[in-house]
Amino acid sequence: MKKIILLLFCFLFTISIGSCKRKKYTEVVEVPLPTSEEKMTIGTPDDAKADDGAFEITKLNYTYDALAPYIDAMTMELHYSKHYLTYTNNLNKALAGTDMEDMPIEDIFKKLDMTNTELRNNLGGYYNHTLYFDIIGSKTNTKPTDTLARVIDKNFGSFEEFKTQFEDSANKEFGSGWTWLVIDKSGKLQITNTPNQDNPLMPNAQVVGTPILTIDLWEHAYYLDCQYKRKKYIESFFKIINWKKVGEKFEEAISN
Repeated sequence: MKKIILLLFCFLFTISIGSCKRKKYTEVVEVPLPTSEEKMTIGTPDDAKADDGAFEITKLNYTYDALAPYIDAMTMELHYSKHYLTYTNNLNKALAGTDMEDMPIEDIFKKLDMTNTELRNNLGGYYNHTLYFDIIGSKTNTKPTDTLARVIDKNFGSFEEFKTQFEDSANKEFGSGWTWLVIDKSGKLQITNTPNQDNPLMPNAQVVGTPILTIDLWEHAYYLDCQYKRKKYIESFFKIINWKKVGEKFEEAISN
């Protein structure tokens, strides 16, 4: 009798499972397609405006899609109008009402308390992104010229050797950070890395100097387009550097 009851239970259980499976695979869920109003659109750099405060975002003299295929338009818009703009607004809030509010940014770095994490991160985030967006934007100035070209040859042996060392340094930086070309106190060009939003103007810098070139190694600078292939982004970076602008920053630095 027990065997009959057990067989009957197994039979009913099997029917129940089969019914559930049939129901599972026959149900259809309709997912509506996004409307045209819901689709993501690309704006213009002029749409991004910082809140009132001591510092403003640097103006781009190129459109978001101008650097394609090396950096895509969506990455540029998110990087410029979201990440950079947020650092700018947060820095202005951190400085509001303090004795540093009206100081040049270089003087703020000299007084920076490195334990003040909020100011340290947003001050670096603002300065670093400002330089980054200033020195990219050209697909024609493939190499430096004039005095900067001669100094690079003197300090690194050749432009190609400098490029190799810069790319190698950037590829070796673990996690989020920046790679820099700076003029140190002796007037020599040096390549250095900093983590997070730190930079060579901060009191803790391993190599102290005036930055004239930088690459952003945070994932938001490349991940939409290059994904995990950071090396591809680093190699592409040299195809969009505005060497005329870098040369101007070099001349300004050596004259001060």
